Amino acid sequence: MMSANGTHRGKRDLTGRHVLITGASSGIGRAAATAVAEKGAVVLLLARRADELTAAVDEIRAGGGAAHGYPCDITDSASVEATLAKVTAEHGHVDMLVNNAGRSIRRAIHRSTDRLHDYERTMAVNYFGALRLTLALLPQMRERKFGHIVNISSAGVQVATPRYSAYLASKAALDKFTEVAAVETMADGVTFTTIHMPLVRTPMIAPTGNQGPAETPEWAAATIVRALTERPRRIDVPVGTLGEYGALFAPRIRDLVLHRYYRMIPDSPAARGEQAEPLPQSRLTMVRDVETGIPEDDELPASPRASGPLPRVRARAVRGTGTVLRRAARWVPGTHW
Repeated sequence: MMSANGTHRGKRDLTGRHVLITGASSGIGRAAATAVAEKGAVVLLLARRADELTAAVDEIRAGGGAAHGYPCDITDSASVEATLAKVTAEHGHVDMLVNNAGRSIRRAIHRSTDRLHDYERTMAVNYFGALRLTLALLPQMRERKFGHIVNISSAGVQVATPRYSAYLASKAALDKFTEVAAVETMADGVTFTTIHMPLVRTPMIAPTGNQGPAETPEWAAATIVRALTERPRRIDVPVGTLGEYGALFAPRIRDLVLHRYYRMIPDSPAARGEQAEPLPQSRLTMVRDVETGIPEDDELPASPRASGPLPRVRARAVRGTGTVLRRAARWVPGTHW
């Protein structure tokens, strides 16, 4: 049963929850909005691009989900204030917030000495944008004694990936804010989850090119659903954990490995002053055509790195094996898989 403030419902039940997702017109945000709506939540989509936002809302509604779109620039306090006033007037409250909107820049520091604005605009979206939404919604969550906030961070924060100093600094700031906020709100019924995402194949990383394997938006969406239902403090991936262990037990070796990586991986074409190549059509299809649906048991889909789709039985076996390993790894100190 559910009390008036919604605090007595089953822990994994998203039915009827008002879930606000930023950056929801494409990529991870759009896939997450679809996945959350399929779990019965009322999804409130925020994004700057009104046309793509409308398309995302229409797609969710066509699938039987409840969705509402609100054009909003999270770097503009007036825009956020007006949008949240409208959301509150139409829906009463927000139960859960997913701070997903982000900006990424791949540029070596020696190419950034005259580009302080890169750091400022990255912080404006990734840190201050997330704070605007969090600080605005926190009072109502504390008053209702219920709320959950998911902040999308990066495994690169744990690894200290070279050439991403602007991006990772903004995510590290959000990580530390989240850590402090989670402690301060323990008695208020408000909880936080930080997801250290690996590389996900979305329009935001298009300038990165083929720099390594990447997960799909659907994989990321399933991780966000897990964060909303299980509400752990952190969700990491192995590469991030390995980076933290390396910094703790073998910092010199870790630094040498990262420096070698830095020498091997170039800046983006834009950072080098070159014209970026257009995104291949196959990758455009991959990042824009969001397939709906995640496994019914909330387990993460198999990695997209395989060359083709797995047969149903084998796919379930792979997901099951990954689940067992993830749960076993949680017994290792410092592991949050």
